[in-house]
Amino acid sequence: MHNLNELIHYQPAAKALAGRNILITGAGDGIGRAAALSFAHYGATVILLGRSEAKLEAVYDEIESNGGVQPVIVTLDLDTATHQDYQNLNNEIIENLGALHGLLHNAGILGEMKPLAQYSEDTFARVMNINLTSNFLLTKAVLPALQLADNASVIFTSSSVGRKSRAYWGGYAVSKFATEGLMQTWADEFEGTSNIRANSLNPGATQTAMRRQAYPGETPSDNPGADEIMGAYLFLMSSDSVGINGEQLNAQLLKTAT
Repeated sequence: MHNLNELIHYQPAAKALAGRNILITGAGDGIGRAAALSFAHYGATVILLGRSEAKLEAVYDEIESNGGVQPVIVTLDLDTATHQDYQNLNNEIIENLGALHGLLHNAGILGEMKPLAQYSEDTFARVMNINLTSNFLLTKAVLPALQLADNASVIFTSSSVGRKSRAYWGGYAVSKFATEGLMQTWADEFEGTSNIRANSLNPGATQTAMRRQAYPGETPSDNPGADEIMGAYLFLMSSDSVGINGEQLNAQLLKTAT
């Protein structure tokens, strides 16, 4: 058994993800980009989903230049995506790739850093839609593709304020608490009935645009880059994590809320 408290040190075997198809939301930059490059490095075919086609194409080109398997680009805004959009994605995965072995729910927005009494209702709704509802709708839609895999892993992105909230984190913290509940419900339903496992992963303080937005006075270099925390992501997407289900995991030892 791997030490689940030290996943940052996990190193998979070469090509450990060969033959596996992995969908990543928010794949254009930050942790999503790092995950796409890392999964591709270990042999996976990555499905890059995001709003910005230009950013996705840049990740696509980098994967190809590194010798990775040709990725797939899906340009989709999770704030406006429809049931049919998600259903079409599932159908295209099955038709073109055969099965889905991994799903990383990485996309998210911070919203406003202010007291709930001053929080915009429209912003709260948008944060919940992107950070939570899209996770439910996308997971539900691609279940047929996930069920076709020999084993499949779904990672829900959490936060330390999704496990113990703090003042002024507003809709973001609430959405992450709800995401934990969503993960636990899926995991319990998968247990003993499915080849799918679901876990939540808190990346911790990382050099990302969202981190800079939340902590504008912080020195970014004090935190690890997204590429430095990929151990936990690789573990959960590899066959080494088969049997790990319903866990609330951390990508690194935590310093502050993210």
